[in-house]
Amino acid sequence: MLKTILAAALVSTALAGPAYAACAFRNDVPIKSLTAAFDAWKAVTAAMAECGNVQAELDQEFRRKQPDAFAANPALYQLGGVANGTLTPLLNAGTIRPLDDLVAKYGQNLTPNQLIRIDGRIMAVAMMVNAQHFMYRSDILQELGIQPPKTYDEVLAAAERIRASGKMQHPLGGTFKAGWDLAQEFNNMFLGFGGSFTNANNTPAVNGPAGVRALEMLKRLSTYMDPEYLAADSTAVQRSFQQGRIAMANLWASRAGALDNPAESQVVGKVAMAAAPIAMAGGKPATTLWWDGFVVARNIPDAQADAAFRVAMEGIDEEMVRANNAAAVWLIKGYQPNRLAEGAIQSAMGGAPNYPSTTVMGLMHAAIGEKIADFMTGRRDATQTLADIEASYLVKAREAGLVR
Repeated sequence: MLKTILAAALVSTALAGPAYAACAFRNDVPIKSLTAAFDAWKAVTAAMAECGNVQAELDQEFRRKQPDAFAANPALYQLGGVANGTLTPLLNAGTIRPLDDLVAKYGQNLTPNQLIRIDGRIMAVAMMVNAQHFMYRSDILQELGIQPPKTYDEVLAAAERIRASGKMQHPLGGTFKAGWDLAQEFNNMFLGFGGSFTNANNTPAVNGPAGVRALEMLKRLSTYMDPEYLAADSTAVQRSFQQGRIAMANLWASRAGALDNPAESQVVGKVAMAAAPIAMAGGKPATTLWWDGFVVARNIPDAQADAAFRVAMEGIDEEMVRANNAAAVWLIKGYQPNRLAEGAIQSAMGGAPNYPSTTVMGLMHAAIGEKIADFMTGRRDATQTLADIEASYLVKAREAGLVR
């Protein structure tokens, strides 16, 4: 599905619908949104705010806050920014509403690939494709005669050469913040080594060769990172790039535009994009494909939901994309792919899998996030860590009735 969605990002602007100057209507209904804080959401929420009475909260901890906020009655927010991995808890809790009627009223400019259907109903609207992929300082690699790495062994070799040159003591960045971020790095690497998270009966399957190899590779990569790598989230890695403190990172495509922003970046035009590195010979890029978009809360009056959806449509219109083309790999009419989109496109075309957005995977991701830092800090070895992950997952899966 995500490869089809990514192809939609390449649609010609000849299909574009009408564009408006600022907001096409005056919103008189108070609307609050809770989304991530990267540049694409900043652009979208700024466009929404042009309609009036919109309060946007941009927070990288959105995934932790949304479930309770949407479960409140009335919900604390009317709009939520989600991805395929963060949609599942809201679906399971029944706290977001189907959007079919609102799409019929206000979604004339949406493309079919933007409509995220669950059991036949539209539950979210996608606005962009996202993936972690390889970003590197092309000037530094060229100066040192290093070919852009295509495998993780080549990444390690390149990092060693950059360190040995004296240019950077910590040439590599990574979203290794303990918890969700580090778990996602493991997920990418585990899939890159050919792993499967669970068996057919939902029992865990991470404690094996692929799991050990994934952990060991993460540990090797960390030796070329700042010693405080377990506190490094996407924003920290983005800033390290912008400030010229790292030369390479597997970073989210949604962060690429910020590296070329002259108002905050010292490396404009110097960071190139490529497919996520391969973990093993013959493997696929070690990353997963995601979409980002919005949902509407269930526990709000219909009139408020109507206003929220109209505001959201203004946030993801063609005018916004033209003004913020480089901020994301947009799925919106009018988007013109540029060099900053190359890494996401190459990863998808190389066969990177979709992130497995299921209840089972949500529980597994949480279990990995709870236990993986113990390996990185040396408190547990690889086999013990994987056993701990499986035990934690089993507790959650049994409570949810997914495993007997």
